[in-house]
Amino acid sequence: MLQHSWTPLILSHAMAAAASILIGGTILWRRKGNRAHRLLGRVWFVLMAFVAAGSFGIQTGAGYSWIHGLSIFTLIMLALGWWKARHGQVSAHQRIMQGLYIGALLITGLFTLLPNRLIGHWLWAG
Repeated sequence: MLQHSWTPLILSHAMAAAASILIGGTILWRRKGNRAHRLLGRVWFVLMAFVAAGSFGIQTGAGYSWIHGLSIFTLIMLALGWWKARHGQVSAHQRIMQGLYIGALLITGLFTLLPNRLIGHWLWAG
């Protein structure tokens, strides 16, 4: 049984996550350090912060879950990744941002495809 329906918050959360996947992938494949990288990076940062912070408005009947813990971790790592870039620690910035892209977006995103999740239910059950 599904616990949620497509509310404006859930829809904007899903759309921001999808945009984060596309923009993040673009950033990872393009040349680093130039104006486009910095601009796209700022957009990605805001989208990721929205996705993570927005998850606190989405709760199951039991309250908060492990996903909310991941959201806190994501917000902390976003801030740390930004700080590393601002202080010239490029390799640490790169590792943090790649880790967020893979862990907070791709791996967590795969869980949304489970049939008991809203996107998975929409995808598999029509």
